[in-house]
Amino acid sequence: MEAIPSLGTRALTNRQAPWDSFDAEAYFKHTYRSLVADDRQVLAAVRDHFAAHFARHPSSDGLRGLDVGAGTNLYPALAMLPWCGSITLFERAISNVRWLRSAVQNYGDSWDAFWEVLCSQPVYRAVTDPRTRLAGAAKVVRGDLFTDLPQGAADIGTMFFVAESLSAARVEYRGAIDHFAAALRPGAPFALAFMEGSRGYDVGDVTFPACEIERSDVLEAFRDYAADGLEVSHIDVPGSQPLRDGYTGVMVALGRIR
Repeated sequence: MEAIPSLGTRALTNRQAPWDSFDAEAYFKHTYRSLVADDRQVLAAVRDHFAAHFARHPSSDGLRGLDVGAGTNLYPALAMLPWCGSITLFERAISNVRWLRSAVQNYGDSWDAFWEVLCSQPVYRAVTDPRTRLAGAAKVVRGDLFTDLPQGAADIGTMFFVAESLSAARVEYRGAIDHFAAALRPGAPFALAFMEGSRGYDVGDVTFPACEIERSDVLEAFRDYAADGLEVSHIDVPGSQPLRDGYTGVMVALGRIR
C-alpha cells in the first residue's frame, strides 16, 4: 500500500488501510473485555450529558440513534438506549460487522459493568432489560462513512475513537466530523470521544493509521456545527502504559447540533 506523500511509511489514508484484516475479537479482548478507568470516566460524562439534555428537552423513547464506527464497542449504543426505538451501528470493517451482529443479540457479561455505570442516572435504571432492548433496537449497517452515511436522519448520535483513528491525513479527520454532523438532525445531542496524540495503533500484527490531534482540533472541527455550550474535556492516561503510540489521554466532546 502506498503511504501518503510526506507523512511517512506508516501513514495511510482511510481507503488504503487494511480494514478487512481488522481482528475484531483481539481488539475487543484488549480494549473492552473489562471496564478501565478512562472508559468509566468517558461513559459517566456521556451518561450525564444525554440525561441532562433530555431533562431539558423531553422526548419519546422512539428516537433514531446512530453510532458511527461502532467497532467492538457497545457502550455508545447503551448510552443512547433509553431514548431510542432504533440504533444504527454503522461500521466499515467486515470483521467488526460480524462481531456486532452477534454481540447485539445477547451481549456478554463484560458489558454489565458498563451498564452499571450508566445506571447512576434513573433514566437508565428504568430500562429493566437492556439486553432485550438493545437486541430489538440495534441494526448493524456496513458502510463507508465518507460515502454511505445518510444525512439528517438521526436524532441522537455518537462516534467514539473513529475520526482520528481512520487515517493519518488531517483532511480525512475533518471529513469524518463533517459527515457525522451532517448525519444528525438539527438539535440532536451528540457525544464523541477521541484519542489525544495517537499516532497509529496495532491490532494483532496489523498496523492502522491515526491522525495526531489535540483539543483545539476538536473545537475547530465543530465550529460550524455545534450549538452554544459545546464541551470538550480531557481525561488523563491511567497508569504508565499508554494504549497507543503517542497517546496522551482521551478527549470527550459533548454538545448538540446547531
